[in-house]
Amino acid sequence: MNRYGVSTHLFHDQRLSREHLVHIAAHGFDLIELVATRSHFDYRNPSAHDALAEWLADTRLALHSVHAPIVEGMREGDWIGSFSNASTDAARREAALDETEAALAIATTVPFDYLVVHLGMPTTARVPPGDNQAEAARRSIENIVAMAARVNVRVALEVILNPLSTADALAELLEDHLDDLEVGVCLDYGHAHIMGELADTLDALSGHVWTTHLHDNRGTRDEHLTPYAGTIDWPAAMMGTQKIGYDGVLMFEVGGTGDPVDVLSGCVKARERLEQTVVSF
Repeated sequence: MNRYGVSTHLFHDQRLSREHLVHIAAHGFDLIELVATRSHFDYRNPSAHDALAEWLADTRLALHSVHAPIVEGMREGDWIGSFSNASTDAARREAALDETEAALAIATTVPFDYLVVHLGMPTTARVPPGDNQAEAARRSIENIVAMAARVNVRVALEVILNPLSTADALAELLEDHLDDLEVGVCLDYGHAHIMGELADTLDALSGHVWTTHLHDNRGTRDEHLTPYAGTIDWPAAMMGTQKIGYDGVLMFEVGGTGDPVDVLSGCVKARERLEQTVVSF
């Protein structure tokens, strides 16, 4: 039986607070994914780690996963700067790895299961020359897996909108190049929907999915809508998910498209529909 959680992506353009977690818990969720962006949560500050531990204990939430840093900050919904582990610019790649290692330090205070990692940058952003390079990405994965192992965290590469991170590209990477490493996939349903047939994505990633991001869109833009608010065929998506044997966490990664409490209420309704769909199979 799947468990459900909520990513703090919902509050990404705000400083994370105890109140945010109270809202998540009040809507019947028991897991979160923490987005490691310093304007949202200062993962380099040990005091922030301690505060997070207290908030989680108070709300009886558990930290399921941490999203590795991809930007320096957020301002009014816009990215400020970017990090990339797939750059041929050594300084840029090392900076991304350094931020990732700093975010992993959260696990020494608040243990979590998975580090969700973007390989390179989404093609919807401004991708600098020499970025999104496969060999640089492979070297970075080796480094990140070693870092994560030191704090008992597993690495899940996210399906995102770039050629390194399609379902087929990730499957080939894991099966042909990284078969000696413990690495899995974060299946992002919304991203997969934009890139093509979701059923094909599920088939390609069978046996590799360790965690998920659950959100919807209309097939052309990464909108991070509540499931059933876009054009994903969720009954088919859940049937495909069951077919590949995934029964782990379904993590809502919805955006702040309105009052966060209203968005969470929408997630509750979506969760109920998803649960009914799964039971009916």
